Amino acid sequence: MARRSARGTPQWLGAVNDRATLEALLDFGSLTRNRICEIVDVSKPTATVIVGRLLDEQLIREEGRASGSSGPSAVVYGPRLDRALGLAIDLDHRELRASIVDAVGSALSYVEIERSDAAGGRSAAAEVTAALTQAVAAAGCSPEAVTTACVGIPGYLEPGAQGRLRADALPEWPTTGLRAELEDALGMPVSVENDVDLAALAERGHGQSPVDDDVVYLWLGNGVGMSFDVDGSAHRGASHGAGEIGFVELSVSAARLAPGAQTVQDLVGGIGVMRLARESGLDSADYTAAIESLIASGRFAEVADDFAERIARVLLPVLAVVDPHLVVIGGPTAQLGGRRLADDVARIVAQESRWAPHVVTSTLPRPVHDGARMFAAQRVREALLDSVAHLAGEPTPP
Repeated sequence: MARRSARGTPQWLGAVNDRATLEALLDFGSLTRNRICEIVDVSKPTATVIVGRLLDEQLIREEGRASGSSGPSAVVYGPRLDRALGLAIDLDHRELRASIVDAVGSALSYVEIERSDAAGGRSAAAEVTAALTQAVAAAGCSPEAVTTACVGIPGYLEPGAQGRLRADALPEWPTTGLRAELEDALGMPVSVENDVDLAALAERGHGQSPVDDDVVYLWLGNGVGMSFDVDGSAHRGASHGAGEIGFVELSVSAARLAPGAQTVQDLVGGIGVMRLARESGLDSADYTAAIESLIASGRFAEVADDFAERIARVLLPVLAVVDPHLVVIGGPTAQLGGRRLADDVARIVAQESRWAPHVVTSTLPRPVHDGARMFAAQRVREALLDSVAHLAGEPTPP
């Protein structure tokens, strides 16, 4: 691996300018040489040299000429976004979803793949390879252009090469060595991320979470999870298991709301929703059926107050520890409850405690997959920017 040029040398300054120029093109899109001078703060001769290096490396291209000038029209340059792409995957017990994304986060494709029930059909290598193949075909891009992947899972992967996979919904996937298996199958670096952390990332990028606020994101689906966004970054914990709140035993006051419930998962997860549907005389064969029957009947409003109190009881000990500015409630159950559910949770929290965070429900349709896209796009962007380090000349020892 080539070493970076020594700080302060002409090669180092050239690498800094090359990176800043490519970064400006990724941030602002198409730019003329004069705009590059203004944004990067370099002279016109220096900008000409930088542009020449980036063109030679095929990291940028001429995209036409600017209009509206009284003099000769200026050449407009833009980034070559097809040079490096990322693969974003998320999955649950029924389905896998995959996209190809570029360095600015644009999705070139989106495919949904029903997970196979055939023997061996749910192996980690087979599933991610099929996802790559179908996503690339839908995008019409070269497989070789895909250089990194993010896989969002309903669970978490402990750090380290032999970190254990903690994901009950993926019993066929290896409990150790998962990252290495995925990287061998795909032929690229792979990041394995918790699905709720990815949903919180999407909320920070496209939803209602301010970048610099402390935010708690509570996911309510068949499973229950939580993400802690502290100063714009997810707090994963020592084993990456922060937020696995579904396993926590209920307080006495919370347990009274659902006799027989023992954990947070029992109270507000799929089991809790199925019980509410059954008590309302609706289909409750599984979580999906319960949600669909509550939507079709329009009767979720009848149980919203009960469910809001359950959520509030789950949040109270978390608020005492984290004291966030904002609580975002996401997932299918939260979207079913909508704004009324959030308002009811906020009211109960304020009545029962000294904390009064702002509470909202997420409106993003595919938050986990959106987060995986953002994560993969950021990795592609970083790799592209790092690739210009050697362009200004032969590297010298640091």
